[in-house]
Amino acid sequence: MYPNIYFALKDLFGNLPSWLHWLRFINSFGFFVALSFIAAAVALTKELMRKEREGVLQYTEEMVWVGKPASPTELSLNFLLGFLLGFKVVGLITADPALTNNVQEYLISMQGSWVAGIIGGLLMAGLKLYETNKRKLPQPQEKKVRIWPHDRVGDLTIYAFIFGFIGAKIFNSLETWDEFVKDPFGSLFSFSGLTFYGGLICAAVAIWIYARKHGIGFWHLNDATAPGLMLAYAIGRIGCQVSGDGDWGVLNSAYITYPTTSKPMLASPDQVLTTIKQNSYLYLEQFHTIDKVPRISFQAPSWLPDWLFAYAYPHNVNGVGAQIANCNPEYSQFGQYCRQLPVPVFPTPIYETITCFILFFILWRLRKRLRIPGMLFGVYLILNGIERFLVEHIRVNTTYDIFGFHPTQAELISSGLIIAGAWIFFDRKRKGTPMPPGRGGIAIE
Repeated sequence: MYPNIYFALKDLFGNLPSWLHWLRFINSFGFFVALSFIAAAVALTKELMRKEREGVLQYTEEMVWVGKPASPTELSLNFLLGFLLGFKVVGLITADPALTNNVQEYLISMQGSWVAGIIGGLLMAGLKLYETNKRKLPQPQEKKVRIWPHDRVGDLTIYAFIFGFIGAKIFNSLETWDEFVKDPFGSLFSFSGLTFYGGLICAAVAIWIYARKHGIGFWHLNDATAPGLMLAYAIGRIGCQVSGDGDWGVLNSAYITYPTTSKPMLASPDQVLTTIKQNSYLYLEQFHTIDKVPRISFQAPSWLPDWLFAYAYPHNVNGVGAQIANCNPEYSQFGQYCRQLPVPVFPTPIYETITCFILFFILWRLRKRLRIPGMLFGVYLILNGIERFLVEHIRVNTTYDIFGFHPTQAELISSGLIIAGAWIFFDRKRKGTPMPPGRGGIAIE
C-alpha cells in the first residue's frame, strides 16, 4: 500500500531525490479523489458541448458589469483563499513531520505557516487587483453575455464536491452511529469515513437546484452526468485500494498472511482460527466476538494471482492489522504505516474499479443511442445499484435489523436506486419525446 504519492513513486522508480520528499504529504486517497472529480468534469463538459451542438441545450443571457474595479468582497475572498493555501499547503511542506503524520487531522487543525498564509493572501488579492485594473474602464458598462451550460461545469463541480462531502459524512455518521455518539465533532470533521451514496444523494439535490435556477434541462443534465459519475467512482476506488483505507471485503479464510512478505498462503481452518485468536484485539472491537467475524473460504484459481482474492493491505493508512516484521524504516518513521491484516481479505475496491470502468464504457456507448432524455440516467442508476448490491455481499459493513432481515445501508440504498432507475427508464420511455438527430446542419459526434 502507498499511504502517499512519495511511497508509490519510490516503489516504481527507486530512491527519489531529496527535493521530492514533499510528495509524502500528498495523500494517495485524496490524490485519486481529485482525479475522479477532474475526470467527471471532463466527461460532463464533453457531453454538454455535444448536446449544445445538437441544439437540445441552449445558452442563457445574463447582465454583467465590465470595467469595474475589484470590490472589497472580491479582494477579501481572494485573500482568504490565498491565506488558506499558504497557511496549510506551505505549512504542510515545511512543518516538522512529527506534526503532520496524519495529514487529515493537520488540515482541520490550527497548525500551519502564518507567514506563508499572509504572503499567499496578499499575493492572491494583489493578482485580483492587478487583473481588474487592467480591464478597468473610465465608465464601467453593463453588458449582456451568453453563458452556455458547459461554462458552468466549474460551479457544478464545486457544488458536487462541497455537498457530496457533507452528504458522505452525514450518511457515514448514520452508518457508524455508535462512533458518532462518542465523538460527534471528530466524526463529522474527520476526512476519513465517507459514504458514497450519501455524497451522491446530497450532491444530486444541490445540482438539481442549481440547474433549475440557471435554466439547464434537468434530464439532459442527468444524462450528461451519468457516464462521468461512473468514471469518477471507478477512479475513486483506485484510491481506496492504493491507500488501504479500510474499504475492503470480508476475510478470505482459505489463507493467512506471511508476516514478512505480506503474501497470502494457503491455510487450514484451524490455522485461520488460531491466527484470528492471536490477533483477537483487531476483531473484537468491531465484531464483539471472534465467532462472528465474517469470512468466506475461497481458493484462487491457478491461472489468477492469489492477491486478487486474498490481500493483506500492508502499510494501510488506517494502521489496521498486525505489526509487519522488519518494516521499512521509512514506513516505521510514520509509525501507523507498519501494519497488515493477519488474515487477508477480498480486495473489493479492485473489483469495483474494474466493473465500473466497464460500466462507464457501456454508458458512453449508449449515450447517443438512447434519444429520450432521462433514459440514460435511469440505466446508470440500475447499473450502479446492481454493482454495489452485489459487492456488498463480500464487504464488511454495519447492518440493520428490519423485520428479521439484516441489510447494510448500501444494500438498502442500492436497492432503492435499482427501483428508481427502472421507474425513470420506463416512465421516460413512455412520456419522453425523442431528441432530434441534430439541428441546423450541425455535425454530431
